[in-house]
Amino acid sequence: MRSHPMASMVATDSSPSSAAARLLPVRLRTDAFSPRRVLRMVPAYSSPSPRYFALRSSPFSTSPVVPTAAMATEASAEVIDGKALAKQIRDEITDEVSRMKEAIGVIPGLAVIVVGERKDSATYVRNKKKACESVGINSFEVHLPEDTTDQEVLTHISGFNDDPSIHGILVQLPLPSHINEQNVLNAVRIEKDVDGFHPLNIGRLAMRGREPLFVPCTPKGCIELLHRYGVSMKGKRAVVIGRSNIVGMPAALLLQREDATVSVVHSRTNNPEEITRQADIIISAVGQPNMVRGNWIKPGAVIIDVGINPVDDPNSPRGYRLVGDVCYEEACKVASAITPVPGGVGPMTIAMLLQNTLISAKRIHNFN
Repeated sequence: MRSHPMASMVATDSSPSSAAARLLPVRLRTDAFSPRRVLRMVPAYSSPSPRYFALRSSPFSTSPVVPTAAMATEASAEVIDGKALAKQIRDEITDEVSRMKEAIGVIPGLAVIVVGERKDSATYVRNKKKACESVGINSFEVHLPEDTTDQEVLTHISGFNDDPSIHGILVQLPLPSHINEQNVLNAVRIEKDVDGFHPLNIGRLAMRGREPLFVPCTPKGCIELLHRYGVSMKGKRAVVIGRSNIVGMPAALLLQREDATVSVVHSRTNNPEEITRQADIIISAVGQPNMVRGNWIKPGAVIIDVGINPVDDPNSPRGYRLVGDVCYEEACKVASAITPVPGGVGPMTIAMLLQNTLISAKRIHNFN
């Protein structure tokens, strides 16, 4: 999708003069879902105790250098800064949207259908609209009441399916319980299924040797964070907490594609703490605030916290604040790296949605 090689990551010794520093080898990786992009691990000096990470723009990229992790104390995990990385990806998308508009006069368009008034959905949609505006993608929204019928939702989907100015359609999940989610997702044209939830996209994701048109945005963002922070998944033990169609299941499939050994912990799992404690990589997407405690975590594990859970907070202007599935205060003392909430997976989810919308527009208009 992007025309330039992307950022490189460097592990830097807290003491530049350390005699223990050594030159790391260069290695190349091509992203399976963006064949034209190559990530380059640049030569870097490291010691047995790297103090921070930084994403560095490659010589072929016009993107500025951006910090991607905060300086850690002895007992603190590195912070995986999804907000900074998402900003870099949005800058790349902005360049491509402008190039497409100038070359063929087409502006990518994204339509979102929202049913009901969930707080987490409202946060996501609000941030999505701002992100679309920031990169030059046209944004269209339909807000429907909680008691909306299946047919009303399907009618809006049909209209967007036939609209040539719309290249991506997103139905905000979860839907109210009375709406048939399967029928709604099946109604979205697969060519515009930028959320990646169409059965054919999920089926292709699950099969070896097949490629989906789109990968679901949140799991794709999780894997992108791991890639761009240089976290190797090959041969590692990974635990996904939660088995939803939205995050847990596709995240497990993506980890398998990266050659990780994957376990899924869910509401019927016996001894979830013991299973999770074996993981080198944890992706938590269960929707329970602070459920994963410090004693669930293997020392040195990498944690991707997908949870965005509103909890009451009278000191907040909105009356609530957002926390993750993982108890951050405990986890950061055990893990080697962790995503914050907010500022971790959330911004990456939106960046991946914009990326998928651009991919769709390019494919529909045969623009490279």
